Amino acid sequence: MNIGLTGGIATGKSTVSSMLVEKGALLIDADVIAREVMLPGHPVLLAVTVHFGQEILLADGSLNRKRLGEIIFHNPSERQALNEITHPAIRQEIRRRVQAYEREHPGQPVVVDIPLLLEAREEYPYLNTIVVVYVPREVQLQRLMERDGISKEQAEARLSSQLDIEQKKQLADIVIDNSGTLADTEQQVDKLWQRMVREA
Repeated sequence: MNIGLTGGIATGKSTVSSMLVEKGALLIDADVIAREVMLPGHPVLLAVTVHFGQEILLADGSLNRKRLGEIIFHNPSERQALNEITHPAIRQEIRRRVQAYEREHPGQPVVVDIPLLLEAREEYPYLNTIVVVYVPREVQLQRLMERDGISKEQAEARLSSQLDIEQKKQLADIVIDNSGTLADTEQQVDKLWQRMVREA
């Protein structure tokens, strides 16, 4: 069974994915792949450099994330250009790893952690079930401010750049409410795991 795991910033997705891995799930993390395609020597970083210029590289040939961030943060069309270069390669690698897990570990549940899954749902037809890790927006805001040491305005701006968490909740097949205690979350993850094993 292939599960798509998503949520909003600071909702606790990594907490839930860690719990599932402890139970025996195989994890594919889209954020990890996104970093891998930007390593020196990768064709995606080469394509990004061709588009944005050598100024986005550090002296050792690695990506200057801060510089690239400055370029795309103030320019939606450049952010779109970056997404058009990187997203297809990330999706292709996710698919490749899912297929490899299916071959090498038949019947073992696979969890694919994708922050923007619901924004691109049609790209992932092989994910059987969409799980959203949810906390109310006020909790999300508070946790983000504490986690990153940022102001309320900065946190609001980050949340506004994503699909609203209430909308994500509506689009989910299963919701893990992570606004209570860790034990509450573990109980919900247990139920999810039992279902995954049953349907694997």
